[in-house]
Amino acid sequence: MNHTFPALLLLALAVAVLFSVIAAAIAFALARWEGAAVPAALSRCGIAFAASLTLCLAVFAALDRT
Repeated sequence: MNHTFPALLLLALAVAVLFSVIAAAIAFALARWEGAAVPAALSRCGIAFAASLTLCLAVFAALDRT
């Protein structure tokens, strides 16, 4: 096992979380711009975060198998 593998894994996870947070922030802003109440906007924000993080981790898992 390469010694840099854990560092690269943590970097990939950090990038996935950062991408998901950005997607969630955009979803929150768009929901508020549409006129949704704060609880509804937070709900959309959470759904966007969970969906994008799941997608990122699924892509990383698929890339790891090749």
